[in-house]
Amino acid sequence: MANIKQQIKRIKTNEKRRLINASFKSSTKTAIKAVEKAVAAGDKEKALVNLAFASKKLDKGQAKGIFHKNFVANHKSQLAVLVNKLQ
Repeated sequence: MANIKQQIKRIKTNEKRRLINASFKSSTKTAIKAVEKAVAAGDKEKALVNLAFASKKLDKGQAKGIFHKNFVANHKSQLAVLVNKLQ
């Protein structure tokens, strides 16, 4: 354990950020799974709504520095392909 005041503070703030980031990642994964579930059910309207929400979450994660830009681009592309395959 650190005995320097500033390092003690950094440990606390790092833990807070880690928890916030973990929560955000989890909610983003849930949004992605909602799109995949709607596609599996064949519901295009619901899939489009969930796709918009998942894209928004991914973009926000990229802006916050949680996700890399290529990770976001790949996931948005894969989800769009899934939704566009529906008739």
